[in-house]
Amino acid sequence: MKREVIFTERELDVMDILWERGSGTVGEVRDRLQDELAYTTVLTVLRTLEEKGYVGHESEGRAYRYYPLVERVEAQESHVRRLVRKLFSGSRELLMTRLVSDQDLSSEEAERLRQLLEERVS
Repeated sequence: MKREVIFTERELDVMDILWERGSGTVGEVRDRLQDELAYTTVLTVLRTLEEKGYVGHESEGRAYRYYPLVERVEAQESHVRRLVRKLFSGSRELLMTRLVSDQDLSSEEAERLRQLLEERVS
């Protein structure tokens, strides 16, 4: 069974930056966050992520450079599995029904979903 990799909203904001950049110091991550957070808050989030085994660090002068230990796709899969389990009673079909009934779904997106499903069942 795959491990569950679940992030809080704040952790996900930080991980998104690390995934995009590959790594970052506390200051670099803080500068790229949309919300203005204290340095110590960002440091706490990074340390928590490290305790959970989601990020690692290496020394860079007097600072630490943090880097992701989990890939974005692993987190995506884990979050989708949890979403299906918690909000859709374990039914992937209900999730897909919700996705395709979304008013904002373009015809191009719908066509790509249809093609993906056809490839999957072939």
